[in-house]
Amino acid sequence: MPGVLTAEQAVETVAGILAVQRSDGAIPWFRGHHLDPWDHVEAAMALDASGEHDAAARAYAWLAGQQNEDGSWYASYQDPDRDGEPTLPLDLDRETNFCAYAAVGVWHHYLATGDEGFLDGMWPVVRAAIEFVLTLRQPGGQIGWKREADGTSVNEALLTGCSSMYQALRCALAIAEEREEPQPEWELATGALGHAVRAHPERFLDKSFYSMDWYYPVLGGAVTDTQAKVRIEEDWDRFVIPDLGVRCVSPNPWVTGGESCELALALWVMGESDRALEILQSIQHLRADDGMYWTGYVFEGERAIWPVERTTWTAGSLLLAVAALGGDEATTAVFSGERLPRGLDPDCCR
Repeated sequence: MPGVLTAEQAVETVAGILAVQRSDGAIPWFRGHHLDPWDHVEAAMALDASGEHDAAARAYAWLAGQQNEDGSWYASYQDPDRDGEPTLPLDLDRETNFCAYAAVGVWHHYLATGDEGFLDGMWPVVRAAIEFVLTLRQPGGQIGWKREADGTSVNEALLTGCSSMYQALRCALAIAEEREEPQPEWELATGALGHAVRAHPERFLDKSFYSMDWYYPVLGGAVTDTQAKVRIEEDWDRFVIPDLGVRCVSPNPWVTGGESCELALALWVMGESDRALEILQSIQHLRADDGMYWTGYVFEGERAIWPVERTTWTAGSLLLAVAALGGDEATTAVFSGERLPRGLDPDCCR
């Protein structure tokens, strides 16, 4: 992809993720650091998009092995930086968005491999995860963002998380359809969640200073067509720094690779591949010598890479954006949403 990756550079980036993956399949942010279920799945999806299906399958096997009895996963796990030692829970909260995203990864892996045995084996995992997520569903369709370690429900909803969960619920419905096991409650929940994201900003905590709250309703597929274009144009100048990337938080002078790649994916979803390519080209200053990507760059004052870390999920988001723009079938199917069920869309509900 011109100005983004050569074939040799792509191989180097994939090798960088594989070098971080533990023998048990876990993919921490980097060796010796923690991992969380969402970013673990993101990295596994990047491996599938790169043809590393066995490594991705090991990542999902690890995920299945760590699932709690209630269908959840903990918010983070500590990497002991030594293969053969257990990956222990670090943050015992259980975040709904982290749990739901397993469905996206499982569907992506199935589309990439056609492995029906994998889908059969992961179906109970996905089903339990979605049932956990829906225990925090609110009357307005939004989903509370976590259950704390002591079991307390946090019912406030996050727009970014719910936008991601909308995509995850649609992937879960696709898995259910493939298995011919209808899930009418999931269909209702999916439609109501999409409606809340599109039409009821007041149902979510105000986190509008985060760029993710700006583009995730588009990336997750709830906001489309003219509404998507208007949304992206409204805050383009607030978040996009030409030739450097996308701010994580406004007005902080800090661009981040993950948010930049996700915006590129959102632009591709909207049919704006040229602008998506420009965003990906703008963050090549974050590429490290080993083929991995620095998390972010402070572009005022000290003008420095910060934090000093090269994360698997940053590299993973870049590989997924490149895969989508390059027409990888599984990746385009998951992010375009064209073949995903939409649920029962209750535009009439309030």
